Amino acid sequence: MEIADKDDKMIALLRENARLPVSEIARRLSVSRTAAQMRLEKLERNGVIDGYSVKLSDKFLKGQVRALVMIKSPPGTRHEIEQALSQFQQLTSLYSISGAFDLSAVISARSVQELDETIDAIGRLDGVNDTMSSIILSTKIDR
Repeated sequence: MEIADKDDKMIALLRENARLPVSEIARRLSVSRTAAQMRLEKLERNGVIDGYSVKLSDKFLKGQVRALVMIKSPPGTRHEIEQALSQFQQLTSLYSISGAFDLSAVISARSVQELDETIDAIGRLDGVNDTMSSIILSTKIDR
């Protein structure tokens, strides 16, 4: 779908703060409130904007231990592994990737012990051949 420059700017504003009032979006885009509302509804209707979410504060995240967990599995087991991974409350994102590993999961836990137990549980899933984990030390950019 082709989107206009103002649409890109609106999306950038909403990525910063999804709760930004339409009147503030309109002001920042230099358009009327009605025009901003119509543009927003069009983006939602056309599936460009699929929903809104919560962005956790740095203060909260400092209490979390996060890791990237790379997962290797045979192609025939991916759907079952994805279903099993979706049950982990600690899983915040899951990506299908190219390269030596097939999936990349972002895991967020309240402690190193919980993170360790979660990574071990992922490694024990049927169809998981191998995992490789890296602790996330800090976030440099998060949009």
